[in-house]
Amino acid sequence: MDEHALRSRLKKSTLVLGDVTHTVPSFLEDESIPPIPIGFISFDLDYYTSTKMALRIFEHDLKRYLPRVMCYFDDTVGHDDEYHCNYVGELLAIEEFNEQHRSIKVAKINGLRYKRFIPDQWNEGIRVCHFFENRLYNKYVGRLPG
Repeated sequence: MDEHALRSRLKKSTLVLGDVTHTVPSFLEDESIPPIPIGFISFDLDYYTSTKMALRIFEHDLKRYLPRVMCYFDDTVGHDDEYHCNYVGELLAIEEFNEQHRSIKVAKINGLRYKRFIPDQWNEGIRVCHFFENRLYNKYVGRLPG
């Protein structure tokens, strides 16, 4: 990728490159980055260890997040010769994260593919990180009747 060209096109986003073991903590503590709540994260990490480290992004002050943060995990479904399950890779990292956090849970959206106009394989990688103790969590977010 042409990093310079990409950075020059960013207006409201922050591009962070590097090993997630170092970049996640430094990103959360970087005071030069505006404290705008995080609403979406794409986890394209391939492996258990890197996903486990990257999930630490959710272990900061609740003001850093919307009450529900949409997430995409690219290695939760794949080709016929890929056997993703809750005991390996990204899915195992998610399972362990959920076990270790009482009030923060990363969960699949049940029935998402049926809600999509054009269902696709990527629907299986969508999760939501629920911050149950976020002061806005109980605010209704669904469609109002009528």
